[in-house]
Order: sequence, then C-alpha cells, then structure tokens
Amino acid sequence: MLAGRFLVGLGLGVGPPVASLYVAEVSPAHVRGTYGSLIQIATCLGLMAALVIGIPVKNIVGWWRVCFWVSTIPAAILALAMMFCVESPHWLYKRGKLAEAEFEFERLLGSSHVKSAMLELSKSDRGDETESVKISELLNGRHSRVVFIGATLFALQQLSGINAVFYFSSTVFRRAGVSSNLANVFIGIANLTGSIVALVLMDKLGRKVLLHWSFFGMALAMALQAFASSGIASNYGAFYFSVGGMLLFVLTFAVGAGPVPGLLLPEIFPSRIRAKAMAFCMSVHWVVNFLLD
Repeated sequence: MLAGRFLVGLGLGVGPPVASLYVAEVSPAHVRGTYGSLIQIATCLGLMAALVIGIPVKNIVGWWRVCFWVSTIPAAILALAMMFCVESPHWLYKRGKLAEAEFEFERLLGSSHVKSAMLELSKSDRGDETESVKISELLNGRHSRVVFIGATLFALQQLSGINAVFYFSSTVFRRAGVSSNLANVFIGIANLTGSIVALVLMDKLGRKVLLHWSFFGMALAMALQAFASSGIASNYGAFYFSVGGMLLFVLTFAVGAGPVPGLLLPEIFPSRIRAKAMAFCMSVHWVVNFLLD
C-alpha cells in the first residue's frame, strides 16, 4: 500500500507539469489557452467520477479495493494512448532535429502551417539551446524574475486555501442540512462550471484578466464566509452565506487561479529554461501544498 502511494505521488509530481508543458508546445498559438483549459476540465471530470465511484464505500465492505482497480483503467488508457502521440516539435527543434520537427508539425497542423510554425520556433529560440541550465541561473541569473513570478503564482494558488475549502466543504454543507454526497456533487458542478468558463474566455480575455477576476472572486467568497461566521447574520442567513461563499470560491478558483498558472508559465518562460523552470515552480507548488497539509 505504501509503495503504491509512493508511485501515485511520483506520478502526480511528474505528470501535471509535463502535461501542461506538452499541451502548450503542441497547440497552435491562437487556441493554446483553450486547449490548456481542457486539462482543468479533465481534472474536474476525473474528480467527479472518483466521488461517484467512492459513494458505496460506507455501505459495501471492501469497496475501496474496487476503487483502486477502477483507477487503473484511465492510467492504462493514458499509457497506451501516449504511444500514438506526437513528440513535441519544440523538443525536437532544440536538439537540432529540424526535419523531425517539421514532420510532427505537419501531423499536428497540416502541411500549409508547417513553415509558419517553424518560423515561430526560430524566433523564440536564441541559439543557446544546447547549453545546460543550472538552478543558480534560475534563482540569480537574468531569468530569476520570470521564475519568481511563476513560483509565486503556484504558491498563491495553494495559499488561497483551495485544499482546505475542498476538505471542509462537506462539513459546511452538512451544517446546512445537505448530505456529504450531495455536497460533493455541488462542489464538483461549481468546479466544472468555472473550468468551462475558463475554456471559453481564456483566449478571448487573456490570462491576466482571468487571474485578476479569479482572485477577486475568491476574496469576495471568503468575505461571505467571514460574514457568515461573524454572528451578524441570522442562523438561516449564515447558512446561505456560508454555502454560497463556498460555491463561489470553487467556481472563481476554477476560472483563473486553477488553470492559468500551468498554462501561463510555459508561455512566459524562454525555451531554453522552460523545462527546468517548470519543474522548479512545480516543486514550489508541492512544497507549499505539503506545508499547508
């Protein structure tokens, strides 16, 4: 059991940053935000599916084993499907495999867009791709500012309290007379709704606007929570403020603070440092997550 948990944790640590980086590198620029938002939607659907599958745990002895077996299905599908995915043209270009990069672009975008895609790559690369990147360069070199911005975004994502909201949402809903299973459904719907809004608006409004309104909405949601627990509102009104604040927090988090950091960072990092900078920022993400838990 412990070995399995270790492997799952290893996969969670490696998978999300690589997935975000891969989607950003294989997506056309004009729909990159939309495709990146699909990661968040897939995460929401996976969480909702896990909640539904786990409902019988309280009533059926040994159902937790079924949950573990079921979780192997999407993992196996992903492992099999990755065999048919293209290699990142950016990665191939960095290693001087120009013909292979052009071939992958042709598979992804069609032959008519290969020349423009290769031109975009040549503009983004500065010719120093073969040099290794040291951690000291990320922290103290010319790229330290952009790395600081990326690490701060991921730290704020965790410091917003989203994990605590997910953890205590059932308690808040239970006090309002709503069962835990129904509460999880409501939270899942709010999360999915916010992710769909992000999918629609990501490439129309831009990343900064979504982040701005997302954090503003989360602050407003916490204000509602504080008002509900202050004793000013009646018991009946406090329930509504508390539940409404919880749903608003999850929805607004899913609009910006959830999907944007993983999508924005591959775009703002220069090609030369992108992989290691993403790994560093995700390390900050998980360290903050561990400290809060």
